[in-house]
Amino acid sequence: MPSLDWKTPVAGAPCWVSLATHDLRAARDFYARVMGWEFHDSSLGDDFALARAHGRAVAGIGGCPAGGPPPAWIPYFAVPGADVAADRIRERGATLAVGPLPLGEGRAAIAADREGAVFGFWEGPAPVWADGPRAPARVDLQSRHAFEAAIFYAEVFGWAKTHSRCAVDYAEDRVLVRAGGHTVVTLRGGGVANATDPLVRARWIVDFLVPDSRRTAEAVVAAGGEATPVEGVPGTAFVLRDPEGALFTVSDR
Repeated sequence: MPSLDWKTPVAGAPCWVSLATHDLRAARDFYARVMGWEFHDSSLGDDFALARAHGRAVAGIGGCPAGGPPPAWIPYFAVPGADVAADRIRERGATLAVGPLPLGEGRAAIAADREGAVFGFWEGPAPVWADGPRAPARVDLQSRHAFEAAIFYAEVFGWAKTHSRCAVDYAEDRVLVRAGGHTVVTLRGGGVANATDPLVRARWIVDFLVPDSRRTAEAVVAAGGEATPVEGVPGTAFVLRDPEGALFTVSDR
């Protein structure tokens, strides 16, 4: 990721999304075709590519070894100290899977919460990405218990503390995290523990905002992926599965 794209992110807010995939070349070809992204080398090594759209950094795609975890889209949250965040995760009965490890200009780690939803956190400068309504994607948590999940993540990331730039609001059955006057995270219920269907298990959802989600869904199917309409949400949205099985969502901007 070129350094000119980096800035200090809001602590506790999502600052980046990245795909972990087994076949980096195939993934680049697929997402270039269905999302119109261009890919560039980055300072993070040969097995990591930076995706851009209209000149802006939108996502990362990194290779992971065969036989490891299944390919997945992972949201990253900004933290002032990766070691402190890692300790908080362990203390609350969740799993620290990788790191914290030095990576490029920062330090990164991957964890899973107590329901198994996978997320990452990042210490250091981050790409210009989650800047309110212009962010290319949003992240939502599908959990069994939205309010219990909100307590866990608030304790890990310091949401709603007096010095925090993130505020927590409650809207019916959802928990909203706001930064700079914009909703940056939504936590909701509906996840099923130990579900065999990944669509309904507890997970973090990476939702890319596109001009025409139906056309994107058709492109995904034509490129060998799968598309499922999302019911009960304003506008049009689809849950998509790339050829390696990684789930992501697209919604009309």
